[in-house]
Amino acid sequence: MVAAGDGQAQARCGGGRPPGEMAWSQALAAAGSGSPRPGGAGPSGGEGAWQAVPRQQRLRRHPVPPGRNSLHYWREAKSLPRVAWNFLVISLCRILPWFGVKNFLYRRLGMKVGRDVAFGLMAMVDVFWPELIEVGDNSIIGYNTVLLAHEFLIGEYRTGPVVIGRDVMIGANCTVLPGVVIGDGAVVSAHSLVNADVPPGAVVGGVPARPIGHRG
Repeated sequence: MVAAGDGQAQARCGGGRPPGEMAWSQALAAAGSGSPRPGGAGPSGGEGAWQAVPRQQRLRRHPVPPGRNSLHYWREAKSLPRVAWNFLVISLCRILPWFGVKNFLYRRLGMKVGRDVAFGLMAMVDVFWPELIEVGDNSIIGYNTVLLAHEFLIGEYRTGPVVIGRDVMIGANCTVLPGVVIGDGAVVSAHSLVNADVPPGAVVGGVPARPIGHRG
């Protein structure tokens, strides 16, 4: 099973802006427009003013009874047949070399996948809620990158969308947490943890990911 969540969220188990998110202010000011949802028309087309919010505001919280951590309740969160089917399809997609076939199968799971999207070898999408993931046209999801739409914590589990815009490049071995929006044309360097929104055209990297430049 997949269990995920950044340490700050587990420590707080609540809302509020993580301390590091203030680092985005300068990048947001220079970002311009053309964002994916929310705050724009979405990866499928159109323009809109970029709006970044703490990812926690997009998460739906599901408390569990005290005594056992939330991962013990995964079968109540999602049916076993559905999770098993998702797992089989996603496991196959991880090793398939044909982007068109992979994108077709992902769409059958409820994902919104744009034209000419390329999922690299061993890329992993959320096995519980793949339908909460959206990837815009012509984006690249790098080798062994993980897109998570849920996180199992101690006292609750949370679900939230992952929205990736058009022409986005995500490097190898990255993790994108639920509730994150990555703007059109952004670049995420390899081995990064994306726990906050990425403005359009921004270049980010690190654990957690921070602005390191702007795509020319």
